[in-house]
Amino acid sequence: MTHPVTKPRARDIGIPFDGTPGPHNAITDIPGVAVGMTTIVEGDGPLEIGKGPIRTGVTAILPRGHRRDPSPVWAGQFNLNGNGEMTGTHWIRDAGYFLGPICITNTHSVGMVHHAATGWMIDTYAAHFKEDHGWAMPVVAETYDGPANDICGRHVTEQHALDALASAVSGPVAEGNVGGGTGMMTYEFKGGTGTSSRQITLGSDRYTVGVLVQSNFGSRHDLMIRGVPVGKEWPEDAPLSQLEAQEQGSIIVIIGTDIPLLPNQLHRLAKRGAMGVARTGSPGGHYSGDIMLAFSTGNDIGLPRMMADDHPVFNTMQALGDHYIEAVYAAAVDAVEEAILNALLAAEDTRLIKPEGLEWKAIDHSRLKSILEKYRP
Repeated sequence: MTHPVTKPRARDIGIPFDGTPGPHNAITDIPGVAVGMTTIVEGDGPLEIGKGPIRTGVTAILPRGHRRDPSPVWAGQFNLNGNGEMTGTHWIRDAGYFLGPICITNTHSVGMVHHAATGWMIDTYAAHFKEDHGWAMPVVAETYDGPANDICGRHVTEQHALDALASAVSGPVAEGNVGGGTGMMTYEFKGGTGTSSRQITLGSDRYTVGVLVQSNFGSRHDLMIRGVPVGKEWPEDAPLSQLEAQEQGSIIVIIGTDIPLLPNQLHRLAKRGAMGVARTGSPGGHYSGDIMLAFSTGNDIGLPRMMADDHPVFNTMQALGDHYIEAVYAAAVDAVEEAILNALLAAEDTRLIKPEGLEWKAIDHSRLKSILEKYRP
């Protein structure tokens, strides 16, 4: 299903950011990129494993939309802290590309979503898989939503993932308690799905850097918003801090662009995702899977069939000169920071089921504005 975008975002409440966003301030500002989500909210009351309550979902990103001809996207990947999962990354690190969708869900649903994404690829690129010898290695990533969701009940089905893939569209992207981010937290406030973009000019052409995050990380006291120590000003209603527990979350950062970049450049770009996370205050936690992926839709050279005899001997590719890449880094860092804050601003209160009696509270916009104003010169 698609989700209407009706909630205020970080810019809407006056938080200042650097750079110029695209028309939707979303990863879908990159031409051809589509996003779909399935949100699963069922049941209330105490946790009964296998029954609920359920607060989870699936987010799907299609770097080349619903095209039927298979064409890889060039990619690079980086782990700030590896306590998490993102499938397909061994081949990304070796070959520098991947084929098919990116899906994000909860920790215990990676297998089911991978199964569904494989089926979607077989059906979408039928000749490549059914007539040739194509093999599917979709990218599926996760964060842990166990405090708010019956994660051990494994309620995400193949159809949930297929629905997210089928519903992927361009245009505005819903944020907060939607898709894979439904049950997630950020700095002990409610968090979830967030997105942002930046437009930059290189030579005579305009390009886009877009970001989508599944934000589920951070201890309250670390939260910084545009240099303001919001977490220290707002210590109450922080469940993990009340329990003297350590951070248990993660963040998945997806950075996309239409700038032609080589895999080694995209690996370096993926690293900058960690700098966007750090701007919001996190030092990176031991129990946090802080996993970054960067891809480029440039150099769309297609995928020759394995059994064909017309494979090109050489591929001709463009690559941005490294002299100009700092502007791309800055755009990515800015967009990651804003995407995390958009996830915070769009979120809604969510009751915890483990432990019971606590909540991930949505950040109150009015109080946040008053704290930010206190620190303005």
